[in-house]
Amino acid sequence: MTIRTTALAALLSGTALAAQAAAPADVVSNYADIALAGYEDSLETAKALKAALETLVAEPTDANLDAAKAAWIAARVPYQQTEAFRFGNPVVDDWEGKVNAWPLDEGLIDYVEGDAGLNDENPFSGANVIANPSLEVSGATVDATAITPELLQEMHEIDGIEANVTTGYHAIEFLLWGQDLNGTDAGAGMRPVTDFDAANCTGGNCERRAEYLLAAADLLISDLEDAVALWAEGGQGRADVTADPVQGLVMAFTGMGSLSYGEQAGERMQLGLLLHDPEEEHDCFSDNTHASHFYDGQGIQNVYTGTYTRVDGSMVEGPSLYDVVKEKDADLADALKADIEMTMEKLGAIVAQAEAGTAYDQLIGAGNDEGNAIVQAAIDALVAQTRNIERAVAAVGLDPIAVEGSDSLDNPDAVFE
Repeated sequence: MTIRTTALAALLSGTALAAQAAAPADVVSNYADIALAGYEDSLETAKALKAALETLVAEPTDANLDAAKAAWIAARVPYQQTEAFRFGNPVVDDWEGKVNAWPLDEGLIDYVEGDAGLNDENPFSGANVIANPSLEVSGATVDATAITPELLQEMHEIDGIEANVTTGYHAIEFLLWGQDLNGTDAGAGMRPVTDFDAANCTGGNCERRAEYLLAAADLLISDLEDAVALWAEGGQGRADVTADPVQGLVMAFTGMGSLSYGEQAGERMQLGLLLHDPEEEHDCFSDNTHASHFYDGQGIQNVYTGTYTRVDGSMVEGPSLYDVVKEKDADLADALKADIEMTMEKLGAIVAQAEAGTAYDQLIGAGNDEGNAIVQAAIDALVAQTRNIERAVAAVGLDPIAVEGSDSLDNPDAVFE
């Protein structure tokens, strides 16, 4: 792992770095180093989140709830930047659903307001693990007397239904914020701190709710430890991209393209905008979606430029995909770099709106033409950069990549069928 210590050292090493930058083995090795650093940072911030949750459970005050929420938001920063490693790497894609599955039918986890959060197509959408120490699943009784990481694993995507999410960041998000019942009006979830206070309990089952919160945090940490192991020396993730460096380049470009197009531009942005539906936003309980989208974009930029700024401010950097493309077509390499920079500018505009008081769910609301246009501009930028990612793959002489698609982009009418 290369850590930049001074600008002078980077300058002095620049000539030697450029000479070897386009070697696929060096590029994929740096790619794996960046992945490892991102998951290590995700693990450390998850541990900080667990500590904040323990403080909240021990002393349920508004200040401690706010601190736990802040720790959750901080934990999302490095994790979202790792998503660019997901789609090109099957071992990562198989693992990802444990920690970042969404959207979720929150009534499986805890109480909901009336019918909000219930799903007629999901028989478990109102099962409420927190309220029920015994659950019936496919004719069998599940003992939920103790809420443990093992129980949450057992219930996660139960009966093969993807909306049955009981683990990961979004389960914790829901427990901290509660449902956002504001639609596309201002406001996030407003769970009272007394939902965790056994002495002044609201919502019922306060001790079990705290038990669930800590079990979910323990499981998140364990799952992130697995991700770190995938990218450490000898790990499957690192081995998959470095064993055949040329194929490793294909995997890296595939991750960039699929996150850009089908996942972020399509499922996470265009779908919610077409439907004007806040239930389709990524961090829907906390109204943190603006940051989620921004750091997804940052992760794509990290992969292309071969750089990653760690939580402690240090830098991991080395030979990059940009270097590989530039050796074949300098104009295209710079055009893709400019595309990604434009995407970050458009995503930054969404962040600026949120910081000024207009959350992402308000931007996608029906009738908010200005807000819709801001989101659409970011979607358009993501689509444009995907086209140049595909051109870059061809310029380098790699096999064409399979970019994940999305009905909301490829066939918008299908969304309304």
